[in-house]
Amino acid sequence: MEQKSIIARIIVEILGSPKEHVEETMNQVIEKLKTEKDIRLINRKTYKTEQQEQTKLWSTFSEVELQSSSLKRLMDICFDYMPSSLEIIEPAGMEIDLSDISAFLNDLLARVHKYDMVLKNLHAQNLTMQHDLQLIKEAAKQAAEKKSK
Repeated sequence: MEQKSIIARIIVEILGSPKEHVEETMNQVIEKLKTEKDIRLINRKTYKTEQQEQTKLWSTFSEVELQSSSLKRLMDICFDYMPSSLEIIEPAGMEIDLSDISAFLNDLLARVHKYDMVLKNLHAQNLTMQHDLQLIKEAAKQAAEKKSK
């Protein structure tokens, strides 16, 4: 089956500090997106970088309209750039091959499992550090009690 190109609009957001770093990072993300194989940027609008209320963090976002050679490439862009929003503009009534859906779901599951493992490892490390900290506090308390006697 012949795959038509896909036109989509994504929103890419950046949050961080300082303001200049956020703006430079957004520019780097857009420049990298321009070099992606089988992706053509049609239009891009980056919005003003603003400080978040009651924080020292800054945020900006870009709306990027792009043309992708295939649904797979568009999904790759979603995984690699993690846009906060995606809107497929064309083609309307697109037919999707089941093998594309299966590949997408398998990629999604692999990444979910990877992130789940990272979270579980971080949780285990956190518990270990809390336990170690508790032991240190108890040892310090005992040392202070011995010193005061």
